[in-house]
Amino acid sequence: MITLALSTTARSAARASLPLVALGLVLLAAPAHADAADGWGTPEDVDALQALLLLAGIPLLLFVLIGLAVYVPAMVRGEDVSPTGGGAEDQWLGGPRSGARELASGEPEPSETGGARGSW
Repeated sequence: MITLALSTTARSAARASLPLVALGLVLLAAPAHADAADGWGTPEDVDALQALLLLAGIPLLLFVLIGLAVYVPAMVRGEDVSPTGGGAEDQWLGGPRSGARELASGEPEPSETGGARGSW
């Protein structure tokens, strides 16, 4: 990696210009001071109750509805929905129904092909 050695004058000039650059960016990001279009009206004021209902009430309602959509079907089936409820049994999806024992080989007799004991 190549690094450039800057003189102390250049470094101090860069440090001094940083607040000016930051101020310039803030001023560029400020909203334009233009008048509204002729056809636009002034929006109605929103009171605190409407803002609270919109910003807190609707998300809270969605939270409750999603929670009900998750828990009600399980409660109707009679399942335990408490956090300390019974643990789920182990499942082997697509495996034998008799349990998780060793599966028999698909070949009728043992073969001498490869595997961990293959030889050259």
